[in-house]
Amino acid sequence: MPPTVILIRHGQALHNVNQEYDIPDPELSDLGRQQCRALEQHLRQHLPLADKVERIITSPMHRTLETTVLGLDWLIKRGVPVEADALWQENSDKPCDTGSPLANMKQTFPNNIDYSTVDPLWPSKIGPYAFTRSATIARGQSCLRNLHSRKEKVIAVVSHSGFLRCAISLCKYANADYRIFDFAETSKEGGELELVEWKETEENGGGLGESEKGRAKVEESDFPAEEQVEEVKEQLGGKTNDEAAKEIPEKK
Repeated sequence: MPPTVILIRHGQALHNVNQEYDIPDPELSDLGRQQCRALEQHLRQHLPLADKVERIITSPMHRTLETTVLGLDWLIKRGVPVEADALWQENSDKPCDTGSPLANMKQTFPNNIDYSTVDPLWPSKIGPYAFTRSATIARGQSCLRNLHSRKEKVIAVVSHSGFLRCAISLCKYANADYRIFDFAETSKEGGELELVEWKETEENGGGLGESEKGRAKVEESDFPAEEQVEEVKEQLGGKTNDEAAKEIPEKK
């Protein structure tokens, strides 16, 4: 039986504060760190399921690693394994959504993080990590297939709003909020995998009630047109002009 999955968006990062997307792989803001501590308190006090997490998977970006070690600290101290996975990184190829060299992350977050399975392509935005709709949707299916095959009963994943919305769950996530999902039953072997959200977080607008309610969708503006990707990158010096992550206004 596939696991139940708790999907978590990172806390507010420096690029979220004033939409400064040129900040390379930004760390959390002071507010973001406060949000992560509030998340941990909420999970420990109000979500018994969180205490059953058997594995944590995180994007290897600074803000997601920091969210993991702050927001899931009690699980890590207990010995729940933490696995960094490049598949869960953000969509766009802007500086804020492009990761740092793995050596930097190992130095900044040296304890309790398993980096051994991070794709050697990291942090390149090529191949499965290209900023295109087709690559992102395919990457989402890779994430879901990997989760579906896991033996653990409950897994927590720390990722990014754009990728979670466009490729994983078709839901929006406020900073440091979470949603809970089970896998939908699929009738076709080898068909696309889908998640079904628990009513508890669907009706509440995320576990903390900070996220926009209702289903979201992939917009045309989320990605550059496939046939224009190379042309746009050349014009903009290797950067695309669209931002996949639709930011949600902060609740102070």
